[in-house]
Amino acid sequence: MSEHAELISRIEEQERRLRLPRFDNDDAWRLGCLIADLAQERGAAVTIGIHRAGQRLFHRALPGTSPDNDAWLERKCRVVERYGASSFLVGARFRAKGAGFEESSRLDPDRYAAHGGAFPLHVTGTGVIGAVAVSGLPQAEDHALVVEALERYLAATA
Repeated sequence: MSEHAELISRIEEQERRLRLPRFDNDDAWRLGCLIADLAQERGAAVTIGIHRAGQRLFHRALPGTSPDNDAWLERKCRVVERYGASSFLVGARFRAKGAGFEESSRLDPDRYAAHGGAFPLHVTGTGVIGAVAVSGLPQAEDHALVVEALERYLAATA
């Protein structure tokens, strides 16, 4: 299996597995705080955002971040909203086809970024209702932080 195919398969499995039974404003607060705690434990300078149905439910910029991180959050979340998949998965699918997202998607790169860090909030029985995103680390690490937080969140609420 190629490197791209392995990555795509792993992210698709994460998206199938990390489905939420429900997600409201209080859930956004708890998930966002969990991500912030994980980042602070690691000394990671990240900005965290959670959106549902176009509304920002959580935002936190840790020390060492800048307004650029906010722009990255928005660009990555737009990819999740448009494709219904994580920004890392969308980018990997384009790379697997031998094409860059920026060149091949025909979307404005100032508004869309298929870089790791934004993950769909998928509620079982409803579908994708929003996105949780992190910006500040290399894309694979942004993605991994969100996945780890969702795994911990789901384990704690089970």
